[in-house]
Amino acid sequence: MIIMPIKEGENIERALKKFKRKYERTGVLKELRRRQYFTKPSIAKRDAMMHAVYVEKLHRMEEE
Repeated sequence: MIIMPIKEGENIERALKKFKRKYERTGVLKELRRRQYFTKPSIAKRDAMMHAVYVEKLHRMEEE
């Protein structure tokens, strides 16, 4: 649970902005989206390998 102490006379917009920032940093929404579906470990490994190959190609193209 996120607790946001609000000072006396603090602007509501500012407090809401602070809350949104704190909520974003906790990663709750990101975790919720990740848990909406199950990815088999073999597919997760394959995706990670494909991403690593892609990044490696980018690095090699930069060097040339």
